[in-house]
This record gives sequence, C-alpha cells and structure tokens, in this order.
Amino acid sequence: MRYLFVFLCFFVTQAIAGPKIQHWALPSGAKVYFIESHDLPILDVQIDFAAGGAFSPADKAGVAGLTASLLDAGTPEMDEEQISARLVELGARLTAAADEDKASVSLRTLSSSEEKLGALALLRAVLSAPTFPEGAFLREQTRAIEALKEADTRPDAIAAKRFTEALYPDHPYGRVATPESVARIAREDLVAFHRRHYTARGAVVSIIGDATRAEAEAIAVQLTEALPQGTVDSVLPPVALPQRATLKYAHPAEQAHIHIGLPAIRREASADYFALLVGNYTLGGGGFVSRLMKEVREKRGLSYSVYSYFSPRRLEGPFEIGLQTKREQTQEALKVVEEVLQKFLREGPSEEELAAAKKNLIQGQALRIDSNAKLLGYLSLIGFYGLPLDYLDQFPKKVAAVTREDVKAAFRRYVKPENLVTVIIAGE
Repeated sequence: MRYLFVFLCFFVTQAIAGPKIQHWALPSGAKVYFIESHDLPILDVQIDFAAGGAFSPADKAGVAGLTASLLDAGTPEMDEEQISARLVELGARLTAAADEDKASVSLRTLSSSEEKLGALALLRAVLSAPTFPEGAFLREQTRAIEALKEADTRPDAIAAKRFTEALYPDHPYGRVATPESVARIAREDLVAFHRRHYTARGAVVSIIGDATRAEAEAIAVQLTEALPQGTVDSVLPPVALPQRATLKYAHPAEQAHIHIGLPAIRREASADYFALLVGNYTLGGGGFVSRLMKEVREKRGLSYSVYSYFSPRRLEGPFEIGLQTKREQTQEALKVVEEVLQKFLREGPSEEELAAAKKNLIQGQALRIDSNAKLLGYLSLIGFYGLPLDYLDQFPKKVAAVTREDVKAAFRRYVKPENLVTVIIAGE
C-alpha cells in the first residue's frame, strides 16, 4: 500500500503541474506576477499593498478597512454612482478589502479592447486618486460602528475579538476595530493612510488571463505610474509569545464559545509549513476524519463542530483550535481537547493518518487551482509574501515528502503548551 501511495502521489503531481508564472519588477519598484491564459476572454487583475489592519494607527483601528472600502466612492472625474454605473456598462467587477497584512484591490473584466481599456482606466483612477467624499465616509463610518455594536452582542464575535487581543496584546496584529476606535477616525485619516501605504514601490501587481506579456507589462505600468513613489512602509515589530492563560468572559448564551491557540508561523517559504499543513489535517483540519472531531463530537457528543488550523501571516499568524459546547460541558470538552492535542504532540499522526492526509491534500490541489479567480489568489499570495515562483508545482511534491517525524518536529517547534491561550465566552 505504501508503494502504491508513492506511485499515486507521483502520478498526481505530474498531472496537476501549476501554470507558468512570469515575474518582473518595474523601475518604480512595483513587482509584477503574470500568468498568460487565453482559454477565456477574461482578464483578472489584483493589486496588493502592505496596508492591512496592522498598519492602522493604534488608537484608530479600522482605518485600513474603511480606506479599502471607500476607494471606489469617488474620483476627481466621477462620483460613486457614476463609478458603479460605469462598471455595469463595462460588465466589470471591482472589489477591495483589507486583512491584517494587506489591502487588495481586484478587477475582473472582459478582454475585448473597449471593455478592457475602460475597466483598467477606472481601476487606475480608483487606485491613484480616490477622493473619499465626506458624505460617503460618514455613511460607511456609521455603518461600521453599528455593525461593531451588533457584533459585540454575539458570543462568536466577542470570542474572536478577545482571542485576537489575547494572542497579540502588545502587537499591531492585536488591534481590533471597536465602535470607539472607528468613531475617532476622520476622513483625513483615510487620505493620509492611502497616501502613505498605497504606493508604487510597495505595490504587488498580479495579472492572469487573456493578455500577452507585452500587454501585461503595459497594464502594470498603467496601474502604478500614477501612484506616489513612496517607500516600503511595511515593517512590523516582532511578535512575542504569550504566557499560558485561560480567560473567561460572562455571557448569557447557552453555548460556550472556546478558542485555544498561540501565534505560530510566518507565511514564508518553509518546509515546516507543509509539515504543519499535513499534520493539522489529521489533528483538526480534516473534518470528520480529524482526531478532534472523532474524540469531541463522535465519541462524546460534546460539540457539533470542532476544528484546528494554522493561519500564516507576514509575521507569526495564529494556530487555533475552536469549538462550541453546552455551558455545563465546558470543562469536559476542554479536557478532551487537551488530551488529544498532547497525544498528537507526543506521537504525531499514524502512518495511515499521514497517508490519508497527504492523499487528500494532493488530490484536492486540482480543485484549488481550477479557475482563474482561484489562481489569482495564489498568484497574489506568491507575490505578496515572496514565495517561490514554482510554489504551485512544488506543493504536491512537498506534501508527499512529509514524514511523521517532520510533523512531530514541526508541531513541537510551533505549538508550545506553555504559550497556549484559552478564551471562553459563556462557559462554566
């Protein structure tokens, strides 16, 4: 069986080789990543900047998200309604969002000349000259404040917020938007944030679809030449590991919401990433075949769902175990989770679990790159975090090469019991 699995891994890795990624840098310092694909008359473009929530001022958490959401609220030539109407006319879709590390602006357009040129001109204007109209700003600020107030009544949202703050108490990753922090934001803060972080030198341009290399080069120049040159303002302080702690918060909910974890791994080229990915599939990432699901739900009925995952970032992103259980079962559920985790840290996966995890991850890779939209996400990931250009080719090979000892060693390096933080909302 072991030799058959090795053969199947070899066959699959040959069958799902990734697309060719071309890469170059512009004189401005912007980095460009391009996949040429003429299967569909569509072009997808994404621009990423180091402009995520971690770069919001300490007392104004929420600036990054508001800035991204209001990029398309107006330019010197067009107001919000005109921009929206123009997108409809062109059959294009423009979206923007911010996570902890980055802000991303994406465009999908037809590759026919008129539609493509119009959509790219609109994207350039939105990127380089957003006006952040006062009326639109006040509307979105009010909407954000009300949404945050509503979230502060829900135990799941409270748990996620408290967990983030507990993992990163003195770090920008722990800056969580609150009604108070968003209320302190002024329109001028968005203007300043955009000017500082949306720069040509810090731009990562990802392009995939119906275009030639020469056309992609021209598109990248068009989208970045009007941006301020700027500097790469993306330095974050080191992440310190927290001390082991259990934090409980009262809430009238019938279900206890539990998060357990610590800052763990960076999103960089590392063999440890693949060992953690494979191992976590067995621990809590594989749904009904994971150990946590079997022990907590199937054997004891303590929770409908329990999971674990690693979320790598530019700096150490979280490892998390999460579940909900009846209030009166909180301590029993925690005991089972602790036992499962400790046993996994000691022994790692069995050979059978390891083979199943690798098979699922390798065979599932084809579905993760079966559209231009999905490939754009990987292209952006590779570009922003500086991963190897052959990352997609190497993914199945790296997964197939993981051993039990690799998993045990990686988990022991990154999942340290003395640094685990547990946050419980509505537990007993």
